[in-house]
Amino acid sequence: MTIRNLDAIFRPGSVALIGASSRPHSVGAVIAGNLRESGFDGPILPVNPKHRSVAGILCYPDITSLPITPDLALICTPAESVPGLIAGLGARGTRAAIVITAGFHEGGNEAGAKLQAAMLAAARPHLLRVIGPNCLGVVSTAIGLNASFAPSTPLKGEVAFVAQSGAMVTTVLDWATARGIGFSHLVSLGDMSDVDFGDMLDFLANDQNTSAILLYIEAVTAARKFLSAARAASRVKPVIAIKAGRQAAAARAAASHTGALAGIDGVYDAAFERAGILRAYDLDEVFDATETLANRPHITGGKLAIVTNGGGVGVLATDALIAQGGELASLSPETLARLDKSLPHTWSHGNPIDIIGDADAARYGVALDAVAEAKEVDAVLVLNCPVAVASSTEAAKAVVRARTGKPILANWLGAQSASQSRQLFASADIPAYDTPEKAVRGFMHLVRNRRMQETLQEVPPATPSNFSPDAISAAKIVTAALERGEGWLDPQEVSTLLSCYDVPIVRTAIAASPRAAADATTALGAPVVLKILSRDIMHKSDVGGVALDVPDAQTAHTAAEAMIERVRKAAPKAHIDGFVVQQMIRRPNAYELILGMAVDKTFGPFLLFGQGGTAVEVINDKALALPPLNLRLAREVMARTRIWRQLKGYRDRPPVALDEIALTLVKLSQLVSDLDEIVELDINPLLADEHGVIALDARVRVSRPDNAAHARLAIPPYPNALEGYLDVSGTGRFHVRPVKPEDAEALVAFARRLSDEDMRMRFFSPLRALPSSLLARLTQIDYDREMAFVLFDSAKTVAAVGRLAADPDGERAEFALAVRTDLKGRGIGHALLEKLVIYARQRGIHEVWGNVLPENTTMLALCRELGFDISGTGHGLMLARLMLA
Repeated sequence: MTIRNLDAIFRPGSVALIGASSRPHSVGAVIAGNLRESGFDGPILPVNPKHRSVAGILCYPDITSLPITPDLALICTPAESVPGLIAGLGARGTRAAIVITAGFHEGGNEAGAKLQAAMLAAARPHLLRVIGPNCLGVVSTAIGLNASFAPSTPLKGEVAFVAQSGAMVTTVLDWATARGIGFSHLVSLGDMSDVDFGDMLDFLANDQNTSAILLYIEAVTAARKFLSAARAASRVKPVIAIKAGRQAAAARAAASHTGALAGIDGVYDAAFERAGILRAYDLDEVFDATETLANRPHITGGKLAIVTNGGGVGVLATDALIAQGGELASLSPETLARLDKSLPHTWSHGNPIDIIGDADAARYGVALDAVAEAKEVDAVLVLNCPVAVASSTEAAKAVVRARTGKPILANWLGAQSASQSRQLFASADIPAYDTPEKAVRGFMHLVRNRRMQETLQEVPPATPSNFSPDAISAAKIVTAALERGEGWLDPQEVSTLLSCYDVPIVRTAIAASPRAAADATTALGAPVVLKILSRDIMHKSDVGGVALDVPDAQTAHTAAEAMIERVRKAAPKAHIDGFVVQQMIRRPNAYELILGMAVDKTFGPFLLFGQGGTAVEVINDKALALPPLNLRLAREVMARTRIWRQLKGYRDRPPVALDEIALTLVKLSQLVSDLDEIVELDINPLLADEHGVIALDARVRVSRPDNAAHARLAIPPYPNALEGYLDVSGTGRFHVRPVKPEDAEALVAFARRLSDEDMRMRFFSPLRALPSSLLARLTQIDYDREMAFVLFDSAKTVAAVGRLAADPDGERAEFALAVRTDLKGRGIGHALLEKLVIYARQRGIHEVWGNVLPENTTMLALCRELGFDISGTGHGLMLARLMLA
């Protein structure tokens, strides 16, 4: 499930409170008071057989006595009663419940887990949605609903805050209310038995009352749904998350608190990065993010001007900006000249713009006027230190009056002297912070969000056409190892497996004895590297199991005998299987890198890139990414490491073959996507220089998948199985496949071959070219939610594109269709729309629909031929609907 029936939680027409109470300070009493006093104008129905009324409202003895069926029920009765209550409510037609009660699956409670399963089983036949159990409740300010036992009702605002922890909700609520910051929704998810973060992101992405989303996450329970929803939400509004349980001990505490397991923290970083979620790292940053998001400043660039009456705090702000990767605006001669005319000659003559300690309101005003005209400035941070010779409050009024046309952020230092100024800023929707560092962090939230949005709209370069992996041969290698009951592939198998995916790897031979090692040296050609072969030894160099630069066969024989003795002394329990003999590769200026893969319990397979070699753990320079990758994503993960700057070249060191490294990551991503049995993979080192890359050592472990029906990757890979051909009667055969991000250039060429009228019919506006943002949306799709089939003619150019976009529930899907103008009237549109309908049936979609311009008579006729119902929308469009069995 996703957003089905969530409207009954956030926009209910009536609410029942089961377990309502008149006992002071009880949960039932507090919720009853909040419901009555928050402004909710629908019926409130308390239920408790011990009371005639609660909070001045008539009370009912049980749910069968309720005069109407409530849309939403709040339950705060003992855990044992909850499954029966849910069953009774569902039978009456109630569509959602918030279970406040604890005592379910928290802390691994087996009896509670059974109760939770019974509760969900009771809800499922009725599609009744459940928030909780063990939660604070829900607040929705747009309709005046406070269905929680929070100590107060928040102010109205446009930030939604969703948390697993009720204590975090009340903490943020108290902090925000004191600063005049409001919320659209406050949601405590508790144990997330049903409604989870993915559901909430889907709902809030389309909520008109919400402009930004803030999450407090202890663990994600449905990774694929979460990432799918997060990617969709972050395209339309900022999403910021704080992830608790970053360290092992904290993760264990989070697990006992929520009944969920926290994944590897670095993988959460990779997941958030891929989904476009900004990450906060502590509660202080959550407060800063709330301040920033609540006031919705919009920036067009990352260059900051700092206006201050104190040089010291200006320097502190500059330090924080540079440390966080920000950019201080370089003032133009025109801006400097304008400031020179208006400010005392002792001003700083640069950025930060220090307007001197005695700066009054007028001086702040002229400085801001000058910055407003500065094209080199994207945003302004205004600082104020309290002084006896000028009023901080009057300076704040000047900032409020300023019309810079650019985002303004403020930091008025002090406590009592700054309180009135902060109220002025809150009233004017200017984010204000306690310190210069916090203000800069707020600015960087905006910058990072903008960068993420730009990244989401970038079109990746195409993967080289000569990359054609041999997945069948690779699968045979894996299958053979599994049939032998072995987990780790032997070095020869690893070499062959990587070669199936065109990963350059040193030539390798396996030798069972010192004599065989000598023969392998002759066959490969000296010099060689000799390594011990043992499944019990992971780090060969630690036990003397590596000999470099072996010059000839005789030396190889002697070195192998000596190696056996060393290894037996260092690892007496290890079983020695023989030796690995490899070509000796000499690349004196090459960097040693590591590329790897492992499986996270939450997000599934992830890839690793970083600085390699024997000291890889000590150096700890790595970045993680979720597959599948394209070349752009591969470069992004490379750029998050410290060694990246060296790889780009410096002094007399030329840049390495960065494209080759990125392509190797893409190849590993494809390998992991194709073969579910691969659970661990290390290439260490991968040598990289200006001539290319080559793997010197690699390990691969395989295992049978735990659940063949479970989607292993958190992000759906490209669906190869949907590639094929479409025969169009009287026209010919077309190659058809799902769209790829690399198709952007082909779609641009396709759009050029559409007439002006056909472009208007498809996009409902007179486009002449596809903007980059639209192009990204059309080519970088979530295959779990969308599908776009591209038809290619015999010249390998795009002939037509058909698209389906399903709602989060997978119930309805909107279609769109475009056929190249010179190919219209040949049956291509009919065949492609028919293919879309067949695909929709296979996915279990119940309705296919689309809006069509009234003058698009060709499309309307086509829809009628395929059985669509046509009706007017009342908004100048026609609605075509096809119900599917």
